[in-house]
Amino acid sequence: METPICDFIDSYVKRGTVRLHMPGHKGKTFIGAEKYDVTEIRGADVLSCPKGIIAKSEKNAAATFGAAQTVYSTEGSTASIKAMLYLACAYAKETGKNEVILAARNVHKAFCDAAALLGFGIKWLYDEGGDLLSYSLTAQTLEKKLSSMPVLPVAVYVTSPDYLGCVMDIKAFSAVCKKFGVLLLVDNAHGAYLKFLEEDIHPMTLGADMCVDSAHKTLPCLTGGSYLHIKNGVNEVIGGYLDTARSLFYSTSPSWPILYSLDKLNSYLAGDYGERLNRYVLHIDKLKAFLSGSGYDLKGSEKLKVTLCPKSYGYTGEEISDILYNSGVEVEFADKDHVVMMFTPENGTKAVFTLKKVLAKIEKKKPISAAAPGLSPRKGVLSPRQAVLSLSEEIAVNDAIGRVFASSAVACPPAVPLIVAGEEIDENAVGLFKYYGVEKCRVVKK
Repeated sequence: METPICDFIDSYVKRGTVRLHMPGHKGKTFIGAEKYDVTEIRGADVLSCPKGIIAKSEKNAAATFGAAQTVYSTEGSTASIKAMLYLACAYAKETGKNEVILAARNVHKAFCDAAALLGFGIKWLYDEGGDLLSYSLTAQTLEKKLSSMPVLPVAVYVTSPDYLGCVMDIKAFSAVCKKFGVLLLVDNAHGAYLKFLEEDIHPMTLGADMCVDSAHKTLPCLTGGSYLHIKNGVNEVIGGYLDTARSLFYSTSPSWPILYSLDKLNSYLAGDYGERLNRYVLHIDKLKAFLSGSGYDLKGSEKLKVTLCPKSYGYTGEEISDILYNSGVEVEFADKDHVVMMFTPENGTKAVFTLKKVLAKIEKKKPISAAAPGLSPRKGVLSPRQAVLSLSEEIAVNDAIGRVFASSAVACPPAVPLIVAGEEIDENAVGLFKYYGVEKCRVVKK
């Protein structure tokens, strides 16, 4: 597959041109990537309105992922999610739909930040058996919710895979959304590789209308590389708004090393990546079977993610993380209840063996019974936009019951809000704050 961005930058580097343009390092080596780090010079392209080499590369990515159009971001899925939601609002205006999104509550903070910036309405889907990070939403529940709404939303928004590796039934959701004439938007930040599994379960294949992938999370791309995929038909309605979406949420100084990485990835994925991936998945399957057989409680079905729920083994996630760290293993995320570990074929089998060896040596202890508070529906007093733009003050969480939450700041990872700006802080929220070690919070001034 052609790599127009790589070819252009490689040619520019070989010419040895005097760089009387940004950036200030002038191509001299400080960390190693400088020679690839250029700007919108002659022959390059502009990410906010691409017409040349970026447009060609994005077209290649769209063909790879089965999208009518694919849009690059060098600022991660955070920017891509905001752009996707702006486009959903544009779609609502163009088609006379309601500017409301029906969303599963375990959204990334980018969703809430977009609501504060764009002002769309939110209706939340709560899962009674779920927790902060993971929801077991079913198509039946979704259909029941849509049937009960007096005015339909423009779109349904779900996170799949979620941070713990749980994968939703996107195909079934798509059928429900089509029945009601609403869009299906998927935060697939953790699932770009799903396209290349033996069974292709990428959201665009299963019927999503728009979908965001983080190329850097599960594919060999530099951090910040992300895709926004748009389905045929939808792109015909909102295509004219794409440049505005990029202009609103993307920097005018995109990272060219990341663009280089995204472009090179197209060629990589067109090679033997799928074969390597599916061979590697077999090793992860065996690792999961071993851990389950050893008494560890695992969560999620995502193929490249191993999520332990170690309290049943007698440890908190933080304690297991410390043991692994002291044995030379750095995990993706750990809290009191979980340890999340992300593999890719680039880890090789040695990483699988190392993790297995360390976890096998940990002695099982008496289970820990303490559990995180469940996540309860809360009263919305203000919209996220009104709350975030209001005057606010910081107070102790013990004094916060009855006040309106005002902050968009969230710990990352996992970047899932304990409470959304504009909601009234209740006892459940305070319980979550305390459980996760939050002592102070910002509230709207009275």
